[in-house]
Amino acid sequence: MSRTLIAGLAALAALAASVAVAQAPPSAEIKAPDGKVLGQAVFRAAPTGVLVQVKVSGLTPGWHGMHFHAKGDCGDMKFLNSGAHINHAAMPHPHGLLNPGGPDMGDLPNIFVGADGTAEAQVFTSLVMWSGEGSLTDADGSALVFHANADDHTTQPIGGAGDRIACAVIK
Repeated sequence: MSRTLIAGLAALAALAASVAVAQAPPSAEIKAPDGKVLGQAVFRAAPTGVLVQVKVSGLTPGWHGMHFHAKGDCGDMKFLNSGAHINHAAMPHPHGLLNPGGPDMGDLPNIFVGADGTAEAQVFTSLVMWSGEGSLTDADGSALVFHANADDHTTQPIGGAGDRIACAVIK
């Protein structure tokens, strides 16, 4: 094979790889308070919201609250740097998917973790957008936070979901 053909094939392969990487949907590592990676969340922008696919392990079995928090910062061990739920001033609402005055923009369905400590879920929310002003990827980003208990979808401020046990930075 000629050097020109080999160089051309190598360039084509590099281009194909870069296109494949560029088209991969955004994702974020889900981490425990000690920094251990527990899984991954993949985000897909949709015309009317965001589709989130979660794969996680190492959590206690049962239902866990899952919410979008206002800041893309999971740097402290209790994940308090992530702030409260996304609840932009333009659309402030009380917490809860079942609350007559809600939901707030950070509300998501609970996730069920099996006896082996693993869970996979795919959820869609029309309460937020992926990009633009007041979106998941605004200037300070946001976080996908998992809680120790289930969210009852009505109680203020977080549905009784308890401590923050895992967090993923969304930028």
